[in-house]
Amino acid sequence: MKKSLITLSLAALFLTACDDKQQESAQPEVAEQAKAQVASDSPKTEQAQSSSKPKNSFLTAYDNIDLEQYKERVKFMSTDDFQGRSPATEGGRKTVEFLASEFKKLGLEPGNGDSYLQQVPLTSIEADANMELQLGDNTLKFPEDFVANSSKLVDTISLDKSELVFVGFGIVAPEYNWNDYEGLDMEGKTAVILVNDPGFHTQDPEVFEGKAMTYYGRWTYKYEEAARQGAAGAIVIHDTAPASYGWNVVSNSWSGPQYHLADAGDEPKLDVEMWITYDQAQNLFSQAGLNLAELQEAALKPDFKPMPINATASVTVRNTISKSESPNVIATIPGKSKPDEHVVYMAHWDHLGMNPHLEGDQVFNGAVDNATGTAGIISIAQAFMALPERPERSVTFIAVTAEEQGLLGSKYYAANPTVPMNKIVGAFNIDSMNISGRVKDLTVVGFGKSEMENYVAKAAERQGRALVAEASPERGGYYRSDHFSLAKLGVPAIYAGGGTEYREDQDMALIEKHNAKRGECYHQACDEYQENWVWEAALDDVKVFFEAGYLLSNSDDYPNWNEGTEFKAIRDESMKK
Repeated sequence: MKKSLITLSLAALFLTACDDKQQESAQPEVAEQAKAQVASDSPKTEQAQSSSKPKNSFLTAYDNIDLEQYKERVKFMSTDDFQGRSPATEGGRKTVEFLASEFKKLGLEPGNGDSYLQQVPLTSIEADANMELQLGDNTLKFPEDFVANSSKLVDTISLDKSELVFVGFGIVAPEYNWNDYEGLDMEGKTAVILVNDPGFHTQDPEVFEGKAMTYYGRWTYKYEEAARQGAAGAIVIHDTAPASYGWNVVSNSWSGPQYHLADAGDEPKLDVEMWITYDQAQNLFSQAGLNLAELQEAALKPDFKPMPINATASVTVRNTISKSESPNVIATIPGKSKPDEHVVYMAHWDHLGMNPHLEGDQVFNGAVDNATGTAGIISIAQAFMALPERPERSVTFIAVTAEEQGLLGSKYYAANPTVPMNKIVGAFNIDSMNISGRVKDLTVVGFGKSEMENYVAKAAERQGRALVAEASPERGGYYRSDHFSLAKLGVPAIYAGGGTEYREDQDMALIEKHNAKRGECYHQACDEYQENWVWEAALDDVKVFFEAGYLLSNSDDYPNWNEGTEFKAIRDESMKK
């Protein structure tokens, strides 16, 4: 395996001094108090470890993060009793009760006034699975060939012979001089759209961001843009490589109840949102006398012009609509000297619930995704509470709901924060932890975006690890988890975990088996607790996140986004308020 380690030294934390007294202009510098307390902790020699000098309080808390307790929490939340932890269900209620009780038992204070809960108002819309899509001359079956939903609050809605228009990647991006809808009237029509963005296909760093997916590549953006263009419907063509997941993930995720936040009433919505398999897309284009591969190639150029397919789409979606609430669970350790400034840890507690249409196992237990991350923030909270003194800044833990439904819990929190966004110093997001094998590096999703990496890099040094970029930035991972809801409002947020270079003393066959199984079980019923996972690997990351947050919570500095990132201007503006 290729060895590629990136060394980030402590000197990186002292690059630029504050040029005025305003915190918003400060650059990352580990506070002297935290640095002095941690600097002598590293177990340099056996002699040092056996010294009669009392062990540092931070390192005591760090070393005493309990692996068995962590495992038990993961195991408990991923049993069948929790019914896959779907929001607004009995399993979801049990999960919330457990999390609130754990935070209370550890001694954390409620994070939403006098409550540990922030109720998120949800609308559940479940489409009747007994539907067909008439696409050109073909009748497609649900969910083998297509999936469809409507986010409109109506019992029944239809597309009736809606004209199909191929709009390439369905992107309008002035900063890239790109408009796939230019000169097109989409009123009443249905857009047929390629997944991901042109950069993935060209691998040219000058095209969008090359291999790394931008937000324009996310299916959520594509539906939003089609609605803004006046379309009645939109069909995303599934393709495993650029989507980064197979059709089974689409069919499972789009079956059953789909949750939405309360409708603000001012955002356009499509009548029907759909995916189709690549094979069915090829059939559609072929019947219309078009070559899908050739059109995909043409769509890679900024002068691409949308074109009618000379076919129509007809489908009827019958909805069962219900309103409910599902809480974010929020707990806080008040800061000693700067309680109004918060370091945030996030993890989503929800998963996909149950699918009664499946034969055999119907429970999506979500052990890796994301009982591992939720248990992780509890362990970190426990480590903070084991310190003899509170940190200088407050540390807030947010276990959010409805991530699997489109980051809804974190979106709601961002719109209704318990802490002003410019008082959140930085956020650490933990989602689906490494259980395959211990590693020599640490993967950062969206590497290079913010100065939060400096704190994580310093913490990783204790384990002899250095930060590396994600291996598959084309998956758009940075835009697919809860930190993104805060990042969009300017909060520097980091999403990291696992690594690429495994320790040489490990059983590589077992690692490959775990990795393969993890890939097979993503969003599947087989994502279940396994005793033989390499649990020490997950605990390594828990310890890194604990130390990184400890450093930041005892610092005077506000990390920022790096120059050129899409969120820096938003942060700079918010810090002026």
